[in-house]
Amino acid sequence: MHVVVLGAGYAGVAVTRRLESRLPSAVDITLVNDGESHVLVHETHRAIRRPAVADAISVPLEDLLDRAELIVDRVVDVDAEAGVAELASGDDIEWDYGALCLGSETAYYGIEGLREHATPLKSLDDAAEIREEFLELLGDGGRVVVGGAGLSGVQVAGELTALAREKDVAVPDEAEVVLVEQLGEVAPNFPANFSRAVREQLEARGVDVETDTTVEQVFDDRIATAAGDLSYDQLVWTGGIAGDDAVGGDRPVVRADLRLTDGTFALGDAARVVDADGEAVPASASAAVREAKAVAENIGRLVDNEMVGDEDEFEPRLTRYRFEVPGWLVSVGDGAVAQLGPTVLTGPAARASKAGVGAGYLTSVGAVQKAIQLAEEELL
Repeated sequence: MHVVVLGAGYAGVAVTRRLESRLPSAVDITLVNDGESHVLVHETHRAIRRPAVADAISVPLEDLLDRAELIVDRVVDVDAEAGVAELASGDDIEWDYGALCLGSETAYYGIEGLREHATPLKSLDDAAEIREEFLELLGDGGRVVVGGAGLSGVQVAGELTALAREKDVAVPDEAEVVLVEQLGEVAPNFPANFSRAVREQLEARGVDVETDTTVEQVFDDRIATAAGDLSYDQLVWTGGIAGDDAVGGDRPVVRADLRLTDGTFALGDAARVVDADGEAVPASASAAVREAKAVAENIGRLVDNEMVGDEDEFEPRLTRYRFEVPGWLVSVGDGAVAQLGPTVLTGPAARASKAGVGAGYLTSVGAVQKAIQLAEEELL
């Protein structure tokens, strides 16, 4: 029997590691990923200001796996119903049970000129490009526009203002950082007191926050909005997510058992998850890791049932995922905002909490030295 995990982000690594301990040794496990490392994507914004962070948040996959086989290749097409994926090498990989964990791509929503002129933040290479362009901009006293004021956009804007300050460039007097958002508030999908605190932290650092601003078209030097044109020297886009190209850009809806087809599950950013309470689950690293626990258990139950070989047996009951909000954290340059229950924290306590999340995750997957390295970089 063969179990395949497609993608080695938070969901893919977590489900693979759980399957290694959950499944009988007779079951083969394969992890397919387009690179040899697991990258903490939620920390990539840090590499804009501190390139050394890139090493701390990249962990060789071979160091995280026990008995799973790693195939380094890019998935180009997935047939979840048939249980087969086509790889860039031309090979096909088939599974009895599989987990679709391909993550997400940046969504451009068909906005003319946006893809051509904006840099996303989905990789360490993107972070390096954003840094290089911003440093050039600082020399000329230009303007960077960050599109999308979700947590990623907030963190990018915060890092850019902190980087400017480290280079002795005042924001907004000598260079401008503008954060634009279509909706009426930053971090619009989060509690109001959290959103207010995030906005206050941004504005205290000189970020020009422009809400209720819809990007309609992008040219090489300006953005057309309903309120008028906004000129820019650099454009970073963090305005939303879409599914991987291998699934046609789709993020399929899955219910609380996370089952996409009889033999394939979908989780993490690759899916739009509706939990056991009927609530839509926000795409986040913490949700992906918790979903992986449910998927590994469900695959384990199905494998156990099949290996018993009793055709008269009913299919086992599958566990249902319920999203529980652990709290929210976002870095804003050297600061942070944390919400734990109804309480919103800023200052050193929030910053320490944010630093602890990434380090704690690395420790949980056995990358202790990387955890120490990241904590040191976070708290500099």
